[in-house]
Amino acid sequence: MFPLKDAEMGAFTFFASALPHDVCGSNGLPLTPNSIKILGRFQILKTITHPRLCQYVDISRGKHERLVVVAEHCERSLEDLLRERKPLRYPSYLAPEVIAQGILKTTDHVPSEKPLPSGPKSDVWSLGIILFELCVGRKLFQSLDISERLKFLLTLDCIDDTIIVLAEEHGCLDIIKDLPENVINLLKKCLTFHPSKRPTAAELMQDKVFSEVSPLYTTFTKPASLFSSSLRCADLTLPEDISQLCKDINSDYLAERSIEEVYYLWCLAGGDLEKELVNKEIIRSKPPICTLPNFLFEDGESFGQGRDRSSLLDDTTVTLSLCQLRNRLKDVGGEAFYPLLEDDQSNLPHSNSNNELSAAATLPLIIRERDTEYQLNRIILFDRLLKAYPYKKNQIWKEARVDIPPLMRGLTWAALLGVEGAIHAKYDAIDKDTPIPTDRQIEVDIPRCHQYDELLSSPEGHAKFRRVLKAWVVSHPDLVYWQGLDSLCAPFLYLNFNNEALAYACMSAFIPKYLYNFFLKDNSHVIQEYLTVFSQMIAFHDPELSNHLNEIGFIPDLYAIPWFLTMFTHVFPLHKIFHLWDTLLLGNSSFPFCIGVAILQQLRDRLLANGFNECILLFSDLPEIDIERCVRESINLFCWTPKSATYRQHAQPPKPTPDSSGVRSSTPFFSTECPDPPKTDLSRESIPLNDLKSEVSPRISAEDLIDLCELTVTGHFKTPTKKTKSSKPKLLVVDIRNSEDFIRGHISGSINIPFSAAFTTEGELTQGPFTAVLQSFKGKVIVIVGHVAKHTAEFAAHLVKMKYPRICILDGGINKIKPTGLLTVPSPQI
Repeated sequence: MFPLKDAEMGAFTFFASALPHDVCGSNGLPLTPNSIKILGRFQILKTITHPRLCQYVDISRGKHERLVVVAEHCERSLEDLLRERKPLRYPSYLAPEVIAQGILKTTDHVPSEKPLPSGPKSDVWSLGIILFELCVGRKLFQSLDISERLKFLLTLDCIDDTIIVLAEEHGCLDIIKDLPENVINLLKKCLTFHPSKRPTAAELMQDKVFSEVSPLYTTFTKPASLFSSSLRCADLTLPEDISQLCKDINSDYLAERSIEEVYYLWCLAGGDLEKELVNKEIIRSKPPICTLPNFLFEDGESFGQGRDRSSLLDDTTVTLSLCQLRNRLKDVGGEAFYPLLEDDQSNLPHSNSNNELSAAATLPLIIRERDTEYQLNRIILFDRLLKAYPYKKNQIWKEARVDIPPLMRGLTWAALLGVEGAIHAKYDAIDKDTPIPTDRQIEVDIPRCHQYDELLSSPEGHAKFRRVLKAWVVSHPDLVYWQGLDSLCAPFLYLNFNNEALAYACMSAFIPKYLYNFFLKDNSHVIQEYLTVFSQMIAFHDPELSNHLNEIGFIPDLYAIPWFLTMFTHVFPLHKIFHLWDTLLLGNSSFPFCIGVAILQQLRDRLLANGFNECILLFSDLPEIDIERCVRESINLFCWTPKSATYRQHAQPPKPTPDSSGVRSSTPFFSTECPDPPKTDLSRESIPLNDLKSEVSPRISAEDLIDLCELTVTGHFKTPTKKTKSSKPKLLVVDIRNSEDFIRGHISGSINIPFSAAFTTEGELTQGPFTAVLQSFKGKVIVIVGHVAKHTAEFAAHLVKMKYPRICILDGGINKIKPTGLLTVPSPQI
């Protein structure tokens, strides 16, 4: 959108016609309210941007089918300009073909209707009326009432020269005769009665009048979009006089921001559309007792009340005052509007000289998102960074770690997912019209997907859903449509409602990263492996809960498939998904496991206190989940989880390591080593699914063990040098081989608890010299090492039964470590 500059924002309201309450659509569901239909169709108007057109900003839906539209507003009307005899354009009258159509109400239960005749040629007629008024210096039809005016316009069909008749009717024939011939010809073209003979706008532009005027106006070229093959900097020019540029920048920095941003900040600063309209008496309240009818039939039809005047159309536009917003931002310095992008010294918002702003960064997210000053700084910073995407991709990741401003969420998610290139050309090339077998299932699923949201529940929203989902199915022939894909699409479509190509591109980038091979025709092996790893994560982080759920038979297959198949979009409303995915998109494909565990931990007390049936009922209607707490705990769980503990054979293969050739890499959220490293001899090996299911605790790779123990590796196993960590050890290695094997060579710092004598017949840990050490490490990562996989898995399972958290097994056993030269032999006793 263009900057606000010296324009204002205005609001006007109208009512959509109400539908009968006792009529259903062809699908048996209640009819979609007309206000929701209008809300969906309105969204396309927000995409029409031109320096000589007023910009539509927003539409909101109120009670009783009321709609309020916000748009760029100019205080001066055509009447003001006519009084001053200043020539400008302003459409005001309907074309004859629109009048002749009359009022036609369409409903969902009517199979098809003849389309209304209004279109671009109707606008040409309106242009002709405007030009005529400007030429004669007066408004037309002022002496006629509405019905007479409409009749007169329809009788013009029998007239040979519309211009002469209009002039005679208004007593301005002399003025018309004095007009230049080229202006008369232009008026005749515009005011051609039959639309078929009336020129189009493109044809009209060929008239000599416009060829003479057009050099006075700079040709407008729409800037290249963020995700396209065009060069966004191709037409940039630097001013010749930089000093003059500095003088042109006045102190009203807010006016330089886009209308969309100003309106968003206006709402945050306490702006209320309905209140503004009430204050101007556009919306009038009436005591409820006065609205009761005298008679009411069984079917709901009422009698005895005249039509409320407040429900009639009032086209008055109310100017929205920006005083409150400007007062709120009066202490914001000019440097906040032009942040220094290279300042990487803090994770706090840039231009944070204001102590209050620095303090705001530590407040809960829900408060930060409602803080006007804080959001101003974040919006400006992200706007600058996104305009420099992909070259500022790493800094976008860095700033997204703090938070993502809601206004910039759609583009920021696309940047985090690495969307690039000519996405519109790719999307347009996909056949979204030819019928396919999946069409029926898509049609069934869409009306049930997040339909509490007005935008997604609109017919326009359904149509966009249909196209994006079908584009994904058609462009991925190796995958199939599974129920839940619609829920997965919903966040991307909501954030990019007017950009289907970007919604499709984001979804196409999201699925391979987090749901690789989930949408295969036979995905049972992928799902089963995923759920098994999730079970191991529950046991790793909360053994007591894991033991209880296993005892009552409440396995993840019963509740977690919709979680992971839809990445929680089937579970939570959109506003919670936005906060959850803000963090999810910064992690790797294993982060969803941590989210799942965090959800269970919020329900922990109720799960531990209930049996199987009660748990089923609990998850059939999931209780309220604190998303901010869920995100916070998920991050903590992720940081405690060794990277290889969530290894999956069917996960997406690791990408090649970026080299020095300029290939961009993305900085992850939680760790500088979050991306999957290239596979080596010390990496985890794949094992059969049945073997994986038989193990309660997860396996970790020798790489992770070496990293966590801070061991130095030599030879071809050498890994990059790690920074020295000053924190206390958070890992204990328990070697369960017999004492003779342990003495021949073991991992430095490990303790020896031979498996053969580790547990009593009651399953308790045998007391020994290292029992106290094991107890002291309870709560930290404990790695079980041996040379028989069955024994290490059983030993780990015993510890989980004893409620030891963070138990894992070394994949490949001690034999994986032997070639590294890290095994130590104790010095002989003298």
